[in-house]
Amino acid sequence: MNLPTIITLFAVAAVFIAAMATRIINKKRGKSSCSCGCAGCALREACHKGRQASQ
Repeated sequence: MNLPTIITLFAVAAVFIAAMATRIINKKRGKSSCSCGCAGCALREACHKGRQASQ
């Protein structure tokens, strides 16, 4: 592998890791993963057991 390929690989890996970290942090804070709310979601009870869906 040459240097530009390695740099590109690290950049793509960094973006992927940042996206996964953001999803994990939001999940721990109880936020929705799709950012559109849970009122219309068919699986809202599976994600937020014991809580009412936000409007």
